Amino acid sequence: MLEVEIDGNKLTVPGGSTVMDAANSVGVYIPHFCYHKKLSIAANCRMCLVQVEKAPKPLPACATPVTDGMKVWTHSDSAVKAQKGVMEFLLINHPLDCPICDQGGECQLQDLAVGYGQSGSRYEEEKRSVTNKNLGPLISTDMTRCIHCSRCVRFTEEIAGFQELGMPGRGEHTEVMTFIGKTVNSEISGNVIDLCPVGALTSKPFRFSARTWELSRRKSVGAHDGLGSNLIVQVKDHKVKRVLPLENEGINECWLSDRDRFSYEALGSNERLQKPLIKQGGAWQEVDWTVALEYVANGLKSVIEEHGTDSVAALASPSATLEEMFLLKKLAGALGVKNTAANLRQQDAAFATAGVQWLGQSIVELADNDAILVVGSTLRKEQPLLAQRLRQSVKHGMKLSLVNPHNDEMLTHLHGVVVTRPDQLVEGALEVLVSVAEQKGVAVPAHIDAAGVTVSEQARLIATTLVASEKVGVLLGSLGSEGARAAELHTVVAAIAELAGGKLGILNSGANSVGAQLIGFNTMADAFAQPKKAYVVLGAEVDFDTASAPKAVAAVEQAEMVVVLSPFQSCAYDYADVILPVSPFSETSGTFINLESRPQSFNGVVRPLGETRPAWKVFRVLGNLLGLQGFEFASSEEVRDEALSAGIEGKLNNAPAKAVNVKAVAASGLTRLAEVPLYQIDALTRRAPSLQATVDAHAAATLRANAATIAQLGLVAGEKARVVQGGEAELLVAQDDALLNDVVRIATAHPLTRHLDAAAALQVVKA
Repeated sequence: MLEVEIDGNKLTVPGGSTVMDAANSVGVYIPHFCYHKKLSIAANCRMCLVQVEKAPKPLPACATPVTDGMKVWTHSDSAVKAQKGVMEFLLINHPLDCPICDQGGECQLQDLAVGYGQSGSRYEEEKRSVTNKNLGPLISTDMTRCIHCSRCVRFTEEIAGFQELGMPGRGEHTEVMTFIGKTVNSEISGNVIDLCPVGALTSKPFRFSARTWELSRRKSVGAHDGLGSNLIVQVKDHKVKRVLPLENEGINECWLSDRDRFSYEALGSNERLQKPLIKQGGAWQEVDWTVALEYVANGLKSVIEEHGTDSVAALASPSATLEEMFLLKKLAGALGVKNTAANLRQQDAAFATAGVQWLGQSIVELADNDAILVVGSTLRKEQPLLAQRLRQSVKHGMKLSLVNPHNDEMLTHLHGVVVTRPDQLVEGALEVLVSVAEQKGVAVPAHIDAAGVTVSEQARLIATTLVASEKVGVLLGSLGSEGARAAELHTVVAAIAELAGGKLGILNSGANSVGAQLIGFNTMADAFAQPKKAYVVLGAEVDFDTASAPKAVAAVEQAEMVVVLSPFQSCAYDYADVILPVSPFSETSGTFINLESRPQSFNGVVRPLGETRPAWKVFRVLGNLLGLQGFEFASSEEVRDEALSAGIEGKLNNAPAKAVNVKAVAASGLTRLAEVPLYQIDALTRRAPSLQATVDAHAAATLRANAATIAQLGLVAGEKARVVQGGEAELLVAQDDALLNDVVRIATAHPLTRHLDAAAALQVVKA
């Protein structure tokens, strides 16, 4: 620890601290632009100049290390004169157009100019102007306002992992720009908007839609992945105008994924429902809530009386709130219905854990591991901010390894990579398990038959690292847990974790998959394999959110009664009998339990649209109409308290529920890598226009394969291919060298591919 004096106040700080760190620790504000606590030190704006004893001239606080006995003055005449000089230089070329700038009212330059600027300018020459750049559909530019702080450049390189922005030129000819013909395509690109201290980079969807002082600010929680990012939702006239990150070091730090930041656009979609609908004689009619709910109650009772409780299934999206799912589960239980499920994308009925599936440790603990093995996950797209956090851990020595059905760029150094076919993930994980067992001098568990497995050098390297490391994490991603051989893969991955002395984590999709399992929803739905007579579907769209959309749609089409609770119009028009307009997360209070098992409650930020109602209230009224006991809830908090009354911690367990026999099998034929695209994960992201205009969204609409496979199939990149797999689809062909031979990458949960059945035989020909 070092002693330092700042503005006459003595304090001690750790060695290696800068003057800026020391000042921040005692609440002393030093003006700055280029400094950011999560980015490297650039010291190029010079706004943080301070006076240091015995120094011949002012020094930048962000780049000056503290020495023992140092004396610093942040607001002395010398420091303030230097700061005012820097401000004069910054304003020389900056346009004086604050009234029309989208950053007006929340601009650091505007704020500091009040304290350090002058009433007039001595600069009489013509100001420079800079051509605006196209950074994509999410980020708007006005580069004449740029002050060259380089925050955005450092963010793309250090946090996002790939330098998509650069600063060529010198002096006033310096410009922030992308590489020629490129846009900023990172899944966390929107953070440069928050980082920009002036109006050079702003939100394109939000641009000119409201002034910052007109907006109300309300806290909420991210609704698209299990991280549970903390949000500030900004509202005007009961409409969500913008979403910003709320800092929480234990979860999302100060960042936000683009999925959480821009999906709010869907809340104002033309597809929003505002009144209950009932299908009569093949035509949809708007009715009031009393009629709709009585129709549902009578219909469910009729189906149960005629066909029994096994003829009904209650299904929910894994991104529904805890309160909604708890009351749906309670309603089903009171009616005797046992068929309930909340992750409809899982294919393997044998995949089951001994308890609730979760991360296996806290997010902070995960990032502190010495070695991590990720199996079956497109991590950057499944969990963007978790991938970012691991990227920072790698810089500090953590060894990150992958066993994946692709070799996608993780934008960080990887210690070892085993690339397999999608149907050979089990065999890839077996390579690591066999090598771990050899190095530990133990046998592979008896129920795992690894005969015929050849251990590659990469697998051996991964195993050596896992065995030698003290703190080890093994993660099973959604690609693995939702695959056709999920139970076998889970068994192998659990064995790796056990032999290596590590912690097993499962990365399920959905904002509330932990909450769904906690209250008893099954992790796998057989509801469509054996069609039911009635379905109650909460928040999910069966033509997108299921493992086999054709089978799911066929099942609901032949049902006698289908009740859909959704904020949006959808293909449910084709098969539903009743559609009830329920509130998205922005219009209801509720709770999400994130991957580390942390419950986070939130309130609605705007009033429900039209006659939309929170789903937990709908289920409460249905319970009352059906004469069921235990549905007298006055608030969502009461529902939450009952749902969590039994606790969480003792129910978390990622171990296999029972031993599953594993046997290595040989690969053969053409196989499909069917991923859920980044911006097709749920009903909100699918309806956000800006997200659907991104490079990621366009890539999801293609068939991708490596050059050898494209040639073998007689296809041509840039032309169309016809895919037959249960149903048919026509897709543009694109080359993807991250794949092995005989692997075609065709997204699932996409409008162009929803008629394909991932379990059916695959055929690809030239269109």
